[in-house]
Amino acid sequence: MGKASGSALEGGKMLAKGVLLDVVFPRAYRRAAAATSLNPRKVVFVEVRESSLSDSFRLLHDRLVDRGYDVQVAFLEYHGSDYVQYYRNCRAMIDQIAAAPVVFLNDACNVIGCLPLRAGTRVVQTWHACGAFKKWGMSTADLKFGGSRAQKERHPHYGNLSLVTTSAPEVNWAYVEAMHLEDCPQIVKALGVSRTDVFFDPAWLERARARVEEAIPQAQGKKILLYAPTFRGRVATAEGPDALDIPALKRALGKTHVLLVKHHPFVKRPPELPADCADFAFDVSSGALAIDALMAAADLCLSDYSSIVFEYSLLRRPIAFFAFDREAYSDWRGFYYDYADFTPGPVFGTTTEVADWARSCEQAFDSAEVDAFRDRFMSACDGHATERILAEVFG
Repeated sequence: MGKASGSALEGGKMLAKGVLLDVVFPRAYRRAAAATSLNPRKVVFVEVRESSLSDSFRLLHDRLVDRGYDVQVAFLEYHGSDYVQYYRNCRAMIDQIAAAPVVFLNDACNVIGCLPLRAGTRVVQTWHACGAFKKWGMSTADLKFGGSRAQKERHPHYGNLSLVTTSAPEVNWAYVEAMHLEDCPQIVKALGVSRTDVFFDPAWLERARARVEEAIPQAQGKKILLYAPTFRGRVATAEGPDALDIPALKRALGKTHVLLVKHHPFVKRPPELPADCADFAFDVSSGALAIDALMAAADLCLSDYSSIVFEYSLLRRPIAFFAFDREAYSDWRGFYYDYADFTPGPVFGTTTEVADWARSCEQAFDSAEVDAFRDRFMSACDGHATERILAEVFG
């Protein structure tokens, strides 16, 4: 495809998107709302990317079902490829939310943002991550990673919000900036993150470790090192980093550890693990083991710029950062806090340093740095976030 025809195709997509968001979807919502009245017991959870209920919503969903609410889930299945099916799913979602007083989101959704919502409908954004690490939303406007500010403002991904929940008061300012909520900062509240409640349940933690060991028998009797990096590049073409020297890590840790590699869900083709490391390194990016269970089972966590370090800090275990491309990543996307001062653990640029850290953790780890990080960025996550959110929304 030539450059001119590629530009024409992209222009056609943008035109179609504008017509849908500016005309078709608002008109469809008005018709649906006019044809029905609000059902005071109806609640709709909107999963923008997932095809099944995510852990972000699980506890909230189940509590509301137990309380007798009419709970529905709309799956938009946005993957950046099958746009026709995605917009069909959006159209079906519009009919679902037309009679709902409460709509829950956990991701960006410009479709919700474009609708002329009726009085009495509230949209609650629980977000899928904790804290504030790498920049996102309006914070990336005009950066290499983000689109232009004009594009983001035309079809806002965070419009129509009534409540935004966060993990701690410390990060509220970042959510106000990212979601362009400068006109209503009071809707951002540190009520906690629902899915972190499980980390305060000892029985759940034990079951999670058992599930991981059942799926990966080689982990039994060994330390589990979880490597969970974020993606590189743009969302539609996301790639996973492959700078970690896994054979070298096996030589250093193979007798005492196993390595579980969990790439970001945006990464469609994770880098292949070396065949001669099959008894040491395991790719758990796509499988039955959810990230929360993997964190619960892991004795150590190695990341780079991923927000999972916020959740992991609740477990008071060693955290380190393999930031071999920190300067390039900062220039590409940027951080909300100074990286060197912010990270609750050592920052490494080589595999040798990572191996030395993992070997020494059992004797040398002091939780004080992790505890301070947790108290600053996760203070509203105490095992009762789900109940606080429900009380705020439903009284």
